[in-house]
Parts: sequence; structure tokens; C-alpha cells
Amino acid sequence: MSERKIVRVRDVMKTDFDMVEGMDTVADVLRNSKHPETKCFIVNIRHEDDEYGIVLLSDIAKQVLATNKAAERVNVYEIMAKPVIHVDPEMDIRYCTRMFENFGIGRAPVVENKRVIGIVGYTDIVLVGLRDRLK
Repeated sequence: MSERKIVRVRDVMKTDFDMVEGMDTVADVLRNSKHPETKCFIVNIRHEDDEYGIVLLSDIAKQVLATNKAAERVNVYEIMAKPVIHVDPEMDIRYCTRMFENFGIGRAPVVENKRVIGIVGYTDIVLVGLRDRLK
């Protein structure tokens, strides 16, 4: 019997992501995004005892676009989720997937030593992690 290869979150996460500030407007965040394929923005901490936040594109659609608010007048802190559930880079992708299901989320920042080093989502887990495991 062959030993199962463990695929870690570190192996599948995206390291290109946009870090934004809570006081940024939604318009500024969208204008200044360096990664147009992104589905979320990570909201930076303000001080040592703060926690990271997250804003999904769906949050912007539901809370800004659908409510007919001006993106120039809505600050990120008004629509972000905080604190955000985060993942350890050494976590097995099977447990990461279970955690996503348990908490009803589809992506999360990857945090190491209290610093965001990437983002992982179902797409990364399936297209990179599971595909690699099947080889």
C-alpha cells in the first residue's frame, strides 16, 4: 500500500493578493487593485492587537452596487468581515476544505507568524492540490 502524499495549503495558496486599509474607499480599492483576477481583498491590521479583515467581491456587489451606494463614499471597514478566519500554511488541504465547509466560507487568508502570506480558496485546492495528488 502506497503512502498518501499530503498536500499542504502552502503548496496551493496564491501569494499574489491585495492588502488594503479599512479607511480606503471601495472605489480606491477597485482602482488600485494590482491583481484583477482576485475575488477578495485582505484588510490590514491597524495595530498589534488588531485582527485582519476580508472583503469579497460579492460583499461589494451586495452592499454597494445592489444598494445603489456610491463606491467613492463607502469605506472598506463598513462592509468587511472581521476578524477573518485564517489558515495555517502547513495545514493539510483536506482539513482546510473541511474547515471551509464547517464555517461556510470559500476562501481564507494564509497566516504565518501573524502575517498574511497568501490566500487559499476552493479553486486552488481542487485545481492545484487535488490534481497534483492524483498524479
